[in-house]
Amino acid sequence: MDQPRAAARLRVLLGQLGRCSAGAVIAHPISESVSPAGFHPQQFQYTQDNSVLTLQQRKFYEENGFLVIKKLVSDGDIERFRNEFERICRKEVKPMGLMVMRDVTIAKSEYVPSEKMITKVQDFQEDEELFRYCTLPEILKYVECFTGPNIMAMHTMLINKPPDSGKKTSRHPLHQDLHYFPFRPSNNIVCAWTAMEHIDRNNGCLVVLPGTHKGSLKPHDYPQWQGGINIMFHGIQDYDENNTRVHLVMEKGDTVFFHPLLIHGSGRNKTQGFRKAISCHFASANCHYIDVKGTSQENIEKEVVRFANELFKVKQDINLKDVWRFRARLVKGERINL
Repeated sequence: MDQPRAAARLRVLLGQLGRCSAGAVIAHPISESVSPAGFHPQQFQYTQDNSVLTLQQRKFYEENGFLVIKKLVSDGDIERFRNEFERICRKEVKPMGLMVMRDVTIAKSEYVPSEKMITKVQDFQEDEELFRYCTLPEILKYVECFTGPNIMAMHTMLINKPPDSGKKTSRHPLHQDLHYFPFRPSNNIVCAWTAMEHIDRNNGCLVVLPGTHKGSLKPHDYPQWQGGINIMFHGIQDYDENNTRVHLVMEKGDTVFFHPLLIHGSGRNKTQGFRKAISCHFASANCHYIDVKGTSQENIEKEVVRFANELFKVKQDINLKDVWRFRARLVKGERINL
């Protein structure tokens, strides 16, 4: 990856931000705003008033904090994303700012550039082919139901959950995505997560705790797992063990949209194959950044900033807001605050 160029861009961005403005971030507009229409029920607080979701779908999301749309992304698009991921693994392309991650059980001495060694690519906003996912009209059509018409792509990932080594490190602890985000309000943030193949409990599907999006952001930290834990895989330290769990069995192209406060995680991959999914967190461009100093998010800020400094060799002070401003891309409408 082109780290010097990424570092230079981040330094320029920080200088133009003046520590308070996000106007320098490059935007990628793809279409005009859609005028809201349809019903205006007063009881809805997690979904926007438009004609895309049925009344039943809105009520389901309001109550549960997630919604699965079947066969939303085409097989053709998914194969293109898969092919680009394989090119990244072979180092045929090196997008600026991309984070390539591997499982904690894979020693550096064993590392060779191949799909079998890479568990996740993160921050692919500079990869034109993978970033197409964030601009697909069929995705944005539903995203707008949660964010409104001005939409920012904030965080991108392609997850390649590997066969578990036997140490259970392929699982992801229960967590809330808002733990990682220094922007609010949470009700105007949504994740789109698309299965790139059949996903079930055998290969580590998502597990969600319905209704937990109505609660507050809980303290997160690394779980004390004997087999080890992957970098930045923070988990909730206290949650109700009796809370109902739903395992999301999904087919290729199925997409789940979920709230950033929804408690969720994933199990270990007990198969010999790699379980792939592509995702993006979107937020309304009307959202605003917050200072996480003195909050439960301070621990993740320290880790993210330390990692960013190592990755980009940035000499000046940066914070969690700076990192997210660097990642943010406008995908629809007009930028307001973010």
